[in-house]
Amino acid sequence: MPEPVGCFVLVLHSHIPYVLGHGTWPHGSQMLYEAAADSYIPLLWMLEELSYEGIQPRVVVSLSPITMEQLADERFKDWFVNYLNEKIHWAEEDAHEFDSYGDGHRAYLARQWRKRYEALLDSFCNRYGRDLLAQFRAHQDAGNIEVMTSAATHGYLPLLREDGSVQLQVLTAIATYEKHFGRRPRAFWLPECAYRPRAFWAPNPAVSGPQTSYARKGVEEFLGENGLDYFIVDTHLLAGGPPEPIDIDWQHTLGKLWGRIQKSREPRPYHGDKSPHFPYFVGHFYEDHPPVAALVRDPDTSMKVWSGEHGYPGDGDYLDFHKKHLPGELRYWRVTGPRVELGDKQVYQPDWAEAKLRDHAGNFLWTIKETLRPQPHPGGRLPVLCAPFDAELFGHWWHEGPRFLAHALRWIHQDPEIEMLSGTEYLARYSPETALALPEGSWGAGGGHWVWMNDDTLWTWEKVYDAELDLRALLHDHGYGHDPAMRAIVEQAMRELLLLQASDWQFLITTWSARDYAGERLAFHHGDCKRLANMARRYARGEWIAQEEWDYLGACQDRDRPFSDLDPAWFAEVKNPA
Repeated sequence: MPEPVGCFVLVLHSHIPYVLGHGTWPHGSQMLYEAAADSYIPLLWMLEELSYEGIQPRVVVSLSPITMEQLADERFKDWFVNYLNEKIHWAEEDAHEFDSYGDGHRAYLARQWRKRYEALLDSFCNRYGRDLLAQFRAHQDAGNIEVMTSAATHGYLPLLREDGSVQLQVLTAIATYEKHFGRRPRAFWLPECAYRPRAFWAPNPAVSGPQTSYARKGVEEFLGENGLDYFIVDTHLLAGGPPEPIDIDWQHTLGKLWGRIQKSREPRPYHGDKSPHFPYFVGHFYEDHPPVAALVRDPDTSMKVWSGEHGYPGDGDYLDFHKKHLPGELRYWRVTGPRVELGDKQVYQPDWAEAKLRDHAGNFLWTIKETLRPQPHPGGRLPVLCAPFDAELFGHWWHEGPRFLAHALRWIHQDPEIEMLSGTEYLARYSPETALALPEGSWGAGGGHWVWMNDDTLWTWEKVYDAELDLRALLHDHGYGHDPAMRAIVEQAMRELLLLQASDWQFLITTWSARDYAGERLAFHHGDCKRLANMARRYARGEWIAQEEWDYLGACQDRDRPFSDLDPAWFAEVKNPA
């Protein structure tokens, strides 16, 4: 039997910004319904299919805490059922319309859509009891997947002004994970794979004017001190300094795989280039905190899957995402070819797409093996290929994506040259032997922060920083827990701060995806945060609070209701300050 050439870690990151109670269409809660119908339930189907075959796919599924909270919200559960019933209705209407034209093939496709949405509705209501998180929890408990967490609202951590904000995002994430999964998380998805090391830092002068820089903790420090083992970085961040050999103290700390690491007592030269196919401990100050490892994104396999122009999803036989039949927005056309105008798209042929899936899954397996085959095996250690993707790519953007994964994972399981492992399993077997000081960066265009900090988004950071400073001053001056009413006001202000900090708003503004909606949401949460902070100050001073303002607080609590375990101390009291 052939010897393994390496290990494969597949990471699917799932995140939808907080949209419940903030509109439906074209932007709003429909984003969540589409993600659940197109991606989350089909991915569960894929996991069930493989599990029935005796395969434990060991996929890493990253669920952002704000996505968890929305999937658990009763509003989502009710409204999602309505959404699926509407889709069933429009599929039936389309079938009647196409029959009236004598278009038998599109009428057939419309009836296939109806069957699909009926199956989604049956799975959600009857098989899953309207609880998608329980299904992911069951798969994790069965060893089929590892569930990774992320920052509470997907805040762009390197650009937040306050270390208290970074800590708030991390600790809220851990509490939310424990609530829904009954255990502490081991891994953390950095939003936008954005990282900043320990450094003296000051806000962009274009946002806040010239300011004296101040000490900031590295992102990995927040993770390490809270028992998180690893995160994912983009390949270009390997441009940091040379890896430094380390020694590991194998005492367990906070349930971590290792206790502490320290500089090697016997300096060893590092041989070879920095490879994306081996893990590293992160940071120049790694002796100051429990260590955190990084797995590095493999660029070649990533390009083949996520690129609509150069990757598999751009194949002409796959279902086209952009052309939709109104009013039901169902899709009946195939990609057809690169840069083909919408009016020239040809009708979708499901059998053609299915044939391409097998070809592409086979090519994906071949690419993994050929990428790993030439990698060294120092001391018998197997290299790893880490392939992280947005989960919504599979099913939502690329309709056939979940079936592609089923083929690929089945064949990887059967191939003796590849070991499929979760990130935690790989690190338990092959912990890093070197530490690497990573530079600042992200997986966005250009590798830096431009997508989130540019001329069009500077005003958004003015709002974020203003709210951070305002809440810091409020908690310093008045505290937050001297009675239940004060606590309720402050907690809701913190909730609005977290929603304000979501990286989605800058992304949607920069990419023109939903620029007006994003700008309105950001201004909305900033206004709520400021008004609630002002209300808390007046209450703390013993001033009269009119019933109208209590009603306003109640309306905020009813509309923006994630994170029931929120603790303002997570923002106010930074542990181990820089």
